[in-house]
Amino acid sequence: MKIAILGSGGREHALALQISKSKKLENLYCIPGNAGTSMIAKNINLELDNFNEIYNFLKSEKIDFVIVGPEKPLVDGIVDYLNNKKIKVFGPNQKVSQLEGSKIFTKKICEKYNIPTAKFGIFKNKEEALKFLQNKKMPLVIKADGLAAGKGVYICKDIESSKNAVSEIFNGKFGIAEQLLVEEFLEGDEMSYFIISDGLNYKSFNTAQDHKRVGEGDTGKNTGGMGAYSPSNLINHDLEKKIISKIIQPTLDAIKDMNQKYNGFLYAGLMIKNNEPYLIEYNVRMGDPECQTILPLLKTDLLDLIISCSNNNLKEQNIDWHEKKSLSIVLCSKGYPEDYKKNVEIQDIKNLELNKNNFIYHAGTKISDDKIYAVGGRVLNFVSISDSYLNARNEAINQIKKLNWKNGFYRSDIGYKVINK
Repeated sequence: MKIAILGSGGREHALALQISKSKKLENLYCIPGNAGTSMIAKNINLELDNFNEIYNFLKSEKIDFVIVGPEKPLVDGIVDYLNNKKIKVFGPNQKVSQLEGSKIFTKKICEKYNIPTAKFGIFKNKEEALKFLQNKKMPLVIKADGLAAGKGVYICKDIESSKNAVSEIFNGKFGIAEQLLVEEFLEGDEMSYFIISDGLNYKSFNTAQDHKRVGEGDTGKNTGGMGAYSPSNLINHDLEKKIISKIIQPTLDAIKDMNQKYNGFLYAGLMIKNNEPYLIEYNVRMGDPECQTILPLLKTDLLDLIISCSNNNLKEQNIDWHEKKSLSIVLCSKGYPEDYKKNVEIQDIKNLELNKNNFIYHAGTKISDDKIYAVGGRVLNFVSISDSYLNARNEAINQIKKLNWKNGFYRSDIGYKVINK
């Protein structure tokens, strides 16, 4: 089969590497890809928002199947566009992608279908929001409604920080804002729960815990993700039953009631308190860096799973996992998530020797004249699998130290809540 993967991040490199192992694969293309994907696939330099150019390429190369990695093309409707052109594609359509594209869309589903979540208010202008906040007990969570690359969430501890959040959102920091969301602050432990769905049936696709804050001890600014570990230490049989019955199934029921089907990965960001799950948000694709953390644990042929979703026979598939712990650490450009230098060479990366339990996934990289350069804020993902989170973290850090890239930084405490217990 000829497969094309859309996207250029660590998630897409992880998907590409996993799919490259499939016996069904004939040719693999990444649009636009990165330096890492160029080693296992052919990169095609096209813009993800130019659906017509993408279609022309897919048609000319007789691509059998398309896998959409990031959220923006999904929210913008690329699945509908390609389906209309009779091209098979893995990912949810534009209507149901609003689960991520609009936090308010998701909150209204929670309200209607009694899905446990934080209490919330929706505000359409700055004055209305600020008036509401005047006498509210802090902390509160303020969220931009649309896509914000994981950065449109503010945890506000006082009235000043909440005023700043409201101003930044309505002033267009994350694009045109017609409304925003104010939520109560939920105490507890976060967990990411994944499913894969063919529109009729779904199966669990493991769990993870990511670290969003830039600084050690989960301090500092929000990022797209500084690292993750899988599986989550919180998951147990009783909790999983509650997640499915109280959150996943009612959401899929809501989609069905809209006369829609969900095809693709669905990622539930949860808060767990006293073994009870609360929905924080949905993402309509694999997480990043959760994807890079989870996929090394997968035994089953990923391409088989994805094709079975296209054929509505996921029910017939078994999903098998290695009984190991996985941990990823993201190596970032100095300055991220603020300003950072681009086009900085990463020397010696090709000299790193990896065994079967270690992986390096490229994110913000490009290859030019056989040299690899950092072009993004999150540059490389170092992943290790082991019998313990501590061993996995030590091995990932060991690989980063071997690379010795002077222009990068990373968090050395990923997984500290489970490792330090």
